[in-house]
Amino acid sequence: IAIAPSTEREGASVQHALWRRHGPAHPAGFKIGATAKRMQEYLGLSGPAAGFMATGGLHRSGVTLRFADFQRPGVECELAVRLKLDLPPGPCTMAQAAEAVGDLMAGIELVENRYTDLAQVGTATMIGDQVYHAAAILGEPGSGDWRDLDVATLRGRLIVDGHQRDEGVGGDLMGHPLNCLAWLAGSVVAEAFGGLKAGQVVMLGSVTPPIWLSGPAQITVDFSPLPPVQVTLA
Repeated sequence: IAIAPSTEREGASVQHALWRRHGPAHPAGFKIGATAKRMQEYLGLSGPAAGFMATGGLHRSGVTLRFADFQRPGVECELAVRLKLDLPPGPCTMAQAAEAVGDLMAGIELVENRYTDLAQVGTATMIGDQVYHAAAILGEPGSGDWRDLDVATLRGRLIVDGHQRDEGVGGDLMGHPLNCLAWLAGSVVAEAFGGLKAGQVVMLGSVTPPIWLSGPAQITVDFSPLPPVQVTLA
């Protein structure tokens, strides 16, 4: 299609133009897609891609949302962080990324299949379209310091209507989930938005491919010992 962005930078510009229609100076956060090899293979990508998240699309665990409000929805099994420090756009190490993190949480991302064949969309258009993002549900932070956890070995389980559908570990996300945050800081999307800001939430990627839903369901993501996160699509 002639109007589709042709490069990742053009895709980021499209995304930022979309964000400007929301009004506030900064989005509530960002999601990163395809940080796990399984997801890259599933989407036909060679690396990650990122999109902004609007405040109205962030929800606390236990929320009930209308299934009919989403277009062919799927759910993903994610780790998320809330930043306590800004991360300027540009090269970032994992240590610098870790220093910026305040809280670590389990998360569920709701994605939409807005296309017929995901693998044919292309990276630039995917970035312009927020990498299929629809909403995010956040669990509570753990009771202790997240730095005491071996985040790379945390096992995430994706449970739909009481049945485990898939699982993966934190290390599936670019070797360590905080490598994903460092990648985001240096991405064209972070550059377009002027960097990452304290208070923003970042979904670090799914350890499983999406589970596409055919109707209302109850979804739980468990990254024990982090508190589990749950959403009901009614």
